[in-house]
Amino acid sequence: MPTSPKPPNPHRGGRPSSPQQGRSSPQQGRNRPHGRPEKPAPDRTTPDLAPDGLPQVSLVRRGVERWQAGHPWIYRADLNGDPGLAGGEVVRVTDSRGWFLGKAFYSKQSKISLRWLTFEDVAVDEDFFRQRLLAADELRRRALPGEKTYRLVHGEADGIPGLVVDRYGDYLSVQFLVPATEQRKALFVDLLEAQFHPRGIINRSDVGVRNLEGLTPEKGLLRGELPGPVSFDEGLVRMRADLLEGQKTGAFLDQRENHVMAAHYAHGEALDCFAYVGGFALQLATRAKTVTAIEISDAAAALIRENAAANKLSNLDVVVANAFDFLRDAVDDGKHFDTIVLDPPSFAKNKDAIAAALRGYKEINLRAMQLLRPGGILISASCTYHVDEQAFEDMLASAAADAKRRVQIIERRGAGRDHPVLLNLRETRYLKCFVLRVL
Repeated sequence: MPTSPKPPNPHRGGRPSSPQQGRSSPQQGRNRPHGRPEKPAPDRTTPDLAPDGLPQVSLVRRGVERWQAGHPWIYRADLNGDPGLAGGEVVRVTDSRGWFLGKAFYSKQSKISLRWLTFEDVAVDEDFFRQRLLAADELRRRALPGEKTYRLVHGEADGIPGLVVDRYGDYLSVQFLVPATEQRKALFVDLLEAQFHPRGIINRSDVGVRNLEGLTPEKGLLRGELPGPVSFDEGLVRMRADLLEGQKTGAFLDQRENHVMAAHYAHGEALDCFAYVGGFALQLATRAKTVTAIEISDAAAALIRENAAANKLSNLDVVVANAFDFLRDAVDDGKHFDTIVLDPPSFAKNKDAIAAALRGYKEINLRAMQLLRPGGILISASCTYHVDEQAFEDMLASAAADAKRRVQIIERRGAGRDHPVLLNLRETRYLKCFVLRVL
């Protein structure tokens, strides 16, 4: 704790970073009344530099407690004044007395000012990031042996905040989400090229979150070539992804294991709502008698038909419609299905939208439960991280009660093994996927 009289381990860089900061004794900090608010340091016009030349950022007590509790993000309000930095720097993080806490990426414009890199006093250089990439690759090789399409780097969960890398066979699709990774773009591209020898590296940083960091969304070819849409396998199905124009980095890789799982439960007449390019619908079609895919986009619907034809799946019918309207009309028309998948886009971009999101989720799940025959399977997913798993399960229970159906939970699932969840960062556990059986 920041008030402890025992200095941190000197092997972890525990000495105060400047003589002035070293004069305030740990005993003085210990005797400070806990309830008295700390007076923040004045904002700086020039950064405070540590003896090693790195910019130094100190935290107020609340920030120190958050850091030591394991959360990898520190917010602007928890800094001990404005450090006077431009953004994108690797900074040395200390408490208000100068005791070393670790190193982090600094962002000036975002509410998230610091993103954890290491607790150790080590150089954050080319070799540091090379080792992080090697560790990320080793995890995927162990978890998904022989697989060639997966998320290679999952930001904070792999120790490189603000960097996302998806592998599609011989191609890499990359997102640089914070100033620190944007400024080191050439370094990361060089490291990825040297380690994986891809035929092409594509920049898919065309995401709104960059605006919060003062960055402009962008996309394009960074290195090598991109001949067109690339193909990859999902279970029994061959899929195509447009790495330059498709959703996210080209496809929804976080749902790949859930797509394959859906085939095991598919039977009878199946319905896939919010189908996009058919990730679930095509899997259902390998086992179900018939599949109806509902997609509001004409372009995405055309891709479902192309993917179905390429896989010789003639039992899949694509309907261009609003899924909410289709479900309501299907209930009114007395239709029934044996397998239903609900995989909508995020319904809440911020906490203020949680209540409306839950109403939307309840409406579609209530309709689906009404449409299922006894013994029918509902696979219901949510990628809204503002709605946690317990809130989503409570919504499902409420929908089942209103539908007057008894429902079993068969599986609780999340994103695939290539999307590891970082303890203490719930945002990395954004995807929920429930497999339910209606009695």
